[in-house]
Amino acid sequence: MKRVKIRIEGMVTGIFFRRFIKTNADKLGIKGYVRNMIDSVEARFEGNDINVDKMIELCKKGPEGAKVSEVKIEEEKYRKEFEEFEIII
Repeated sequence: MKRVKIRIEGMVTGIFFRRFIKTNADKLGIKGYVRNMIDSVEARFEGNDINVDKMIELCKKGPEGAKVSEVKIEEEKYRKEFEEFEIII
């Protein structure tokens, strides 16, 4: 099992990026959250290694209209902290 904190930079706010992440996290059984920051999107993913890696790859592309310039990934100790995946407003 794996846990990561990621920060997605570029043109990623105001284009349904959070909804894109939530939809894909739910499909892959990923738990955690996503939220908009001032100039980026931040997310934490917990799940099996393969699916967390798939989520990271999806974040590098983003939804149609997104222009991702950088994805910063920080691995953390798996905690089984989350019961679901949510969008934090």
